[in-house]
Amino acid sequence: MRTYGLIIIGDEIMRGKRQDKHLARFIEILGARGLHFSWVQYLGDERPRLIETLQRTLASGDVVFSCGGIGVTPDDHTRQAAAAAAGVPLELNPDAEREIRARMAEMGQPVTPARLELGTVPAGSRIIPNPFNRIPGFSYRDHHFLPGFPQMAWPMAEWVLDSYYADDFRQGAETEAAILVWDGLEGTMLDLMRQTEADFPGLIVFSLPTFGSETVRRHVELGVRGEPAAVAEAIEVLKAGVTALGYQYDIKA
Repeated sequence: MRTYGLIIIGDEIMRGKRQDKHLARFIEILGARGLHFSWVQYLGDERPRLIETLQRTLASGDVVFSCGGIGVTPDDHTRQAAAAAAGVPLELNPDAEREIRARMAEMGQPVTPARLELGTVPAGSRIIPNPFNRIPGFSYRDHHFLPGFPQMAWPMAEWVLDSYYADDFRQGAETEAAILVWDGLEGTMLDLMRQTEADFPGLIVFSLPTFGSETVRRHVELGVRGEPAAVAEAIEVLKAGVTALGYQYDIKA
């Protein structure tokens, strides 16, 4: 199964002028299709770092969504960085030009070189339709470059997934189950966690400690994630294991 990643670009996020909204929504978009991200990276508007990152991710074979920096203002570097990372020139994509000209006609505005520059993308790219204002994003191989604006980026990402990756949907369908181990210590349960992962190849055993407060008792959320049938069996092993260690637990709702 393919691996999915997300790059979120913008000095305004790195400097705290805006709060990122993309990650939570993208998790929902992928989750609705039985998919999840393996990695996420935030980057500022630094062209050398963008080039370095995209060279690495293009070589990885991952499916990557990138949000931000595809405009034409001086602080937008994503189109140029993508072309440099791919080792191809920028060119005016004819499909992008058609959409831009159509949008300008709708607005009664002239088609200027600056506006056409919005359709200048790495050679060999495909456009991503923009239902908000028709100014497209672009795909180069399995990298998909979207605007930073959520009202544009999110439906464009859904279009990409539904158009190109439907074969992945639900192939990796997984579930998780967890228990709350009251006054639990991760170190005491470490052997149990390791043995459970060894006995159920492909499952992920996870733990999340909470130190407690005046209103919440100290506990460890202990669980497993993966194929549903194996999860159902493995969580019973964890229940028996923590009981044998002398802990009490409740099922996490």
